[in-house]
Amino acid sequence: MQPSHDLPTAPERAERHEHSTVEAAIGALDQQFHTRREAHRHAPGVVVRPDDVQDVLEYLRAEAEFDHLSCVTAQQYPDRYETIYHLKQYDDPTAELSVVVPTPLDDPASQSGAPVFPTAGWHEREAYDLVGIEYEDHPDLRRLLLPETWQGHPLSLEYDQTRPQIVPYTEHVNPIEDDERAGETLLLNIGPHHPATHGVLHLQVTLDGEQVVDVDPDIGYIHRCEEQMCQSKTYRHQIMPYPDRWDWGGAGLLNEWAYARTAETLADIDVPEYAQVIRTMAAELSRMLSHFLAVGAYALDVIGDFTATFMYAIGDRERVQNVLEDLTGQRLMFNYFRLGGVAWDLPEPREEFLDSVYELVEGLPERLAEYHDLLTGNEVIQLRTVDTGVLPAETAKAYGCTGPVARGSGIDYDLRRDDPYGYYDNLEWDVVTEPDGDNFARLLVRLRELEQSARIVEQCADLLAEWPADERTVQSNVPRTIKPEADAEIYRAVEAAKGELGIYIRSDGTDTPARFKIRGPSFSHLQALPEMVRGEYIPDLVATLGSLDTIMGEVDR
Repeated sequence: MQPSHDLPTAPERAERHEHSTVEAAIGALDQQFHTRREAHRHAPGVVVRPDDVQDVLEYLRAEAEFDHLSCVTAQQYPDRYETIYHLKQYDDPTAELSVVVPTPLDDPASQSGAPVFPTAGWHEREAYDLVGIEYEDHPDLRRLLLPETWQGHPLSLEYDQTRPQIVPYTEHVNPIEDDERAGETLLLNIGPHHPATHGVLHLQVTLDGEQVVDVDPDIGYIHRCEEQMCQSKTYRHQIMPYPDRWDWGGAGLLNEWAYARTAETLADIDVPEYAQVIRTMAAELSRMLSHFLAVGAYALDVIGDFTATFMYAIGDRERVQNVLEDLTGQRLMFNYFRLGGVAWDLPEPREEFLDSVYELVEGLPERLAEYHDLLTGNEVIQLRTVDTGVLPAETAKAYGCTGPVARGSGIDYDLRRDDPYGYYDNLEWDVVTEPDGDNFARLLVRLRELEQSARIVEQCADLLAEWPADERTVQSNVPRTIKPEADAEIYRAVEAAKGELGIYIRSDGTDTPARFKIRGPSFSHLQALPEMVRGEYIPDLVATLGSLDTIMGEVDR
């Protein structure tokens, strides 16, 4: 099968950018800001002064076209603090650059990147909250995951775990009391225990009558220290079960792939072609699990449709889960990927298993037609979702939106095609986009992506059915103990069900990471929620939040 596009391969693009776009940007930064280069395993890094952050980021965004701030990682070394801004291009995510900002131990402060990239707002708040770095000119620098009453910064090296919280009494104040919008307003709390928030999320909503003046998402209720748990586990065997728990909607295999891709690049581990095909098929089945839940839950959110659409979606998820259970042995927490491949081959008899895959995908078009009748053709859904929750493309980029949220705003960005991995660039499939950027567009993108996932799964099944028996290698020869060289740094990402899921790892020469940072797409999407709902009504707020398909496991981590 031929690829559905004529893009150069990932190694070709990486080599091209090493000598063109990225190198040109590094050279210009050196001339203007006297930066120095820092070696990272995947994306080159440039070290800049704390007082040059905004000028450097503005130059890279406006002049060098690095318009996607994918992630921000903060950490403390024995001799300094450090912030890393991971930059990409929406037009070509293989053009990657890391902006490294060291600050001294006695003065951990630097300029904020939020005035240039609004998505840096929450990332820097998290860095301040957990690490203790101050960001000057930040629009709202306060704790993000932990309550304001918390004492100290848990990821700083000198953190005192015995310090108690100090809980002062404060009156119930109007958050915009001193704002020009202040007037006859009402503060409404939605969540953290409310079905419309899809998890333990608290929305502090300021209303003028029934219209939303502002909303402040309050996160951190399910912060489970996933990053710190991964830092205490070995690369080879112990980390892989954790990514499943970042998304309990069914997208765990995609999360496993994010870790696998990062660690395999860090440790120079190859994956056999046969295992890549199995990974690709399994990942798309996992994407289908997530999208079916998103579509069914959205019907429940917007029109209260429990008996038809929601139960249809749960029934279709059951069919997908049956296939994945046969393949992985699990229904949700799969733990099927391994560094260098997958845990085992297709179940025997393999013909029977492949028949179940074909039965699943062949019946999908008829079932999706029913979803369109119930949802996209539903007048009430249209009234509730068309022209509500509008997210313009430029705003989506400013907040680092990816996945169906970005593609629903007309952004043609998909890492499966634009930074290929697995077997995607050998298959025929299409990236789905919708131009309107409203709640209806995001719903439509997910329904159409289910069709594309089925196309990919069917092609993978065809390949697996014909693969010679003596060439079915499911895992490469991986050392029992993996110890990357000390101070190696890498950030890699995959196209998860909800968007770009990236992982940063810094090694210290042992068999466990020194720093493990998770970039969840829902984190960026939730930060963009206020931009989408101001001036709309409370029901529109619920419909917009549901259209983002956030999962709190990857928001709070």
